[in-house]
Amino acid sequence: MPRTLDLRTSSLRLLLFAAISFAVPAAAYTHAKVATTATGDRIKITGSVVIVEPDIELSEISAGGLAEPRKEWSDAARHFYPQAVHALLTGKKTDQKPDYDVPDNLDPASRQGQILRLNQAVALSIAQYSMPGSVLATKKDPRTGKPTMDWTLGPGVTALRDVTGADYALFTYIRDSYSSGGRTALRMFAMLAGVAMGSYVDIGGGQQIGVATLVDLRTGQVVWFNLLARQSGDLRNEQGTQATVAQMLKDLPL
Repeated sequence: MPRTLDLRTSSLRLLLFAAISFAVPAAAYTHAKVATTATGDRIKITGSVVIVEPDIELSEISAGGLAEPRKEWSDAARHFYPQAVHALLTGKKTDQKPDYDVPDNLDPASRQGQILRLNQAVALSIAQYSMPGSVLATKKDPRTGKPTMDWTLGPGVTALRDVTGADYALFTYIRDSYSSGGRTALRMFAMLAGVAMGSYVDIGGGQQIGVATLVDLRTGQVVWFNLLARQSGDLRNEQGTQATVAQMLKDLPL
């Protein structure tokens, strides 16, 4: 299986899980978590950051509810997103390394390929097991019973540090969708019909789902995680992308 298809299929499962589990009907929802030191203080990063090529795909929701990928939208988002992240990091005076573009011919079984796949799996676990009611016993603070941010990719991540020269890697996965004209009209009709019957009916439209992690490439520790779920936002233009990045990188420990 080609590298791009294999990794995109895996990350698509991650975003679908996030959408099903945490998407909210209106305002933006974020679930940011920062690792702590042995004394309970929030970690502050010390060192340089590399942006790993973001896994972003934008789609249009047809009248029938099918998500149809739009290459030109996705290409625009993949261009605007790193720019907006760099601007935010620069504003925080964070040392940055050149972006790491995932090679098109990267073997999933290679060290770098394994790191990318492992990060997806760990990000999924954090999303799934850091919510109230689903916290793993091994990921609870014994004093408070609250979930702890205690996740790692293991020492093998140093291979990515060797390639990038960075101390931390920022991984991002985003699936963003927008309603077509037909979907918008059908949604409005359903709402009006619901009101006429005395109920609220929303067949849904586009939504923006994102997951991001910041990993210490010296130790493998995941020092920060965030999940974003909302029915607004626009990655197809520079201004909209800046707004998304502000939400996506909420509480980044800079």
